[in-house]
Amino acid sequence: MNGFLSPALSGAVAGLGVAMPMGAMSVLLLQEAIRHRRTAMAAAAGIATVDLAYAALATAIGPWVASHVAPVEAWIRLLSAAVLLSMAAHGLYRSRTIPAPPAFEAPGAPPAVAGGGPGPAKAAYARYVALTAVNPTTALYFAALTTAQASTLTAPATAAAFLGGVATASLLWQQTLVALGAAAGRRISPAARAWTFRLGYGLVAAYALKLAFPLP
Repeated sequence: MNGFLSPALSGAVAGLGVAMPMGAMSVLLLQEAIRHRRTAMAAAAGIATVDLAYAALATAIGPWVASHVAPVEAWIRLLSAAVLLSMAAHGLYRSRTIPAPPAFEAPGAPPAVAGGGPGPAKAAYARYVALTAVNPTTALYFAALTTAQASTLTAPATAAAFLGGVATASLLWQQTLVALGAAAGRRISPAARAWTFRLGYGLVAAYALKLAFPLP
């Protein structure tokens, strides 16, 4: 059981690290929740789907990359940790001055409606899959993370546990944003948004340090 629990927890931390910082996609999701909760729930699933897809792709490629660079594995791990640390440092620096959420709509977003059926929900899911997929940061994040720990993700069951943790954590966080958006509307303060940046990128920094040691 511990053999599956550890990668699942690692995946959950990785999923939260990429999902928690409230960037443009989070603001769009909150605005979707203000319009209608059902379409926002579908949009949240779209974001989590892309997180899972990028994590799965990186997990599949990571062991192959690691097997071809075995002599310098420790240096690859250190480089990956450096990439993650730079992402965390940049995010934490930005969190010092988080502006109020901008008043913009998702490209192609429908106007506010009284109800949401299967059609609008499917459209919201597809739209948020497309919007999230074009963000290179998510792909870079998982590529650095999984390459650095490829040796622990070679078994299919272990990789599946890791991916399950990523998907579960990402989806739960996105659905939490939907609930907050539906309940609080636009009243989420800049300070609260800044703390999501700090917590999310703090997890990324902690993960990077875990990967970096022992030093080569």
